[in-house]
Order: sequence, then C-alpha cells, then structure tokens
Amino acid sequence: MIASRENRWLKRFRAALDGEHGDDGIVGVEGARLVEAALGSGLPVEALLVSESGARHLKRVAPALASNVPVLRTSDKLFAGIADTQAPQGIAALVRPRQATIESLLTGTPLLVVLMGVQDPGNVGTIVRAAEAFGATGAATCLAEGIGTADPLGPKALRASAGAALRLPIVHGIPATILLAQLEMFRIKVYAAVAAAEESSNHTSQMGPPLFSSWDIDWKTPAAILIGNEGSGLSAGLVRASDARVHIPQAAVTAPVGIESLNAAMAASVLLYEAMRQRNAARQQRS
Repeated sequence: MIASRENRWLKRFRAALDGEHGDDGIVGVEGARLVEAALGSGLPVEALLVSESGARHLKRVAPALASNVPVLRTSDKLFAGIADTQAPQGIAALVRPRQATIESLLTGTPLLVVLMGVQDPGNVGTIVRAAEAFGATGAATCLAEGIGTADPLGPKALRASAGAALRLPIVHGIPATILLAQLEMFRIKVYAAVAAAEESSNHTSQMGPPLFSSWDIDWKTPAAILIGNEGSGLSAGLVRASDARVHIPQAAVTAPVGIESLNAAMAASVLLYEAMRQRNAARQQRS
C-alpha cells in the first residue's frame, strides 16, 4: 500500500502518465479500457497501480494480468494527484512499448501511414486507430518543415487510439528526408494526400507528380500515405518527392459555403479503408 506522494513508484507513474517516457521508454496508461488493452498487447508491463475505488476493475483485467506483474495500491486522493484525466478510474499501468524500425514496417506488402507535422494528439491517435483497423503494417511520424508530429504514445493520443498505439508498430520522430530515402530504397510507392483535385492539367504538371482520386490508386502494391499538417497540409517539397498525389472526391455542394476539405484524421481513415477494400477484394479473387 503506497501512502506517500514521494514514493518512488508513485513518482514513476506520475511522470509516465504526464507523457514523460524517460530513458527507459516506459509509457503510462490510465483507465480500465486502456489498461486491459495494454495487458492484452503482449508488451512487458512493469507494474499495475489501483486506488481504493479502482480495485473494482481488477476482476476485469485479471485474465490478462501476468503473475509476475506487481499490483500496487494507493488511496483515491493520491491516485487523483498523478492521473492525467479529470475523472480518473483508479487504475493505471506502466508499459514498455515495442521498438519498431522502418525495416520492420515494410515486410510483406507494406501499407504505411506517415504523419508529417500532424500536431493534434486526437488526430494522431485517430489515425493510428484507423491504421490498425484497416490493416496497415505500421505508422511513422515525422518532423516536416520544422513542424513536429504529436507523440502517438502521449496521453491524449494514446486515449484517442483506444490502445492501438500500443499494438501497431510505430516509428516516431524520424526525419522526413531519411524516411523518404528508405521508402525509395524499398521501392514503396509514396502517395501525398492533398485537399482537392486541380482540374487543369497544366496546373497539375506545375504542382508536381500526377494526381489521382482515392479509388484510382492501385493500393494492392506496397504503399505509403503521407498525411500533412492540419492547417498547411504537406509542403510543396514533400509533394514533389512523392510518386503521386491522391485526393478524396466529395459530393457536389449546392450550399453557398461547402466543406473545404476533410481533416487529417478523416482523410487518412478514408484512404486506409480504400486500401483495405482493394486488398481484401484481391484476396477473395485469388481464393
């Protein structure tokens, strides 16, 4: 039973739940759902912490709890002092995420989603969740034109991913130039997601690579999708470095003011779904 806020375990939980991974890379997860996802992910779990009221969740997570994981207990007041949420559920875990490399993401017929300067943790988590749901082999986050991408293992992004960030292989913080060079070396087609189609072929040629709608891309081949910053999108340099641009057609809008474009998370989800649809159809034809 931990009764002091200066306890070393409590300090570790406080830092991890605040998004500080430290030298050991430990990630803090909070809430019954995320703890259950962490325990079921097969990742090493260093410790489980429950408050007096949070002890009710032990029965739920017990089937996935390894016998060698220490279960620490504390008061509701002390737990509230380390929690990242406004209404803590009284249960948290320290998890050691897997270390992915670009090479490990490019096995088989890769489908990679690359976040270039996506700053909103909610968008990052939603994209990672969609990537797992629609069969992507992994994700990468990049610093693009001086704009960083939110940490997919940060508290808000992790909650938005519903635990998918613990299961999907992710390379975080790789420079865009290095990633693009590796994708080229592995012969991965790179598609830059853009807001809308340019109808003029001359304008298209000036902008860089050819432009296709989402369903005109052959997603059955090894592919990487670049998703840009929420406000500015992908830089001109990143678009030119891609093999093609891809846009998502929208219904004609008759109202005076229509939707300018889908946000980053919605666009990524639609593109990933189309990739899964094509790949599933191809597998069914072969069988």
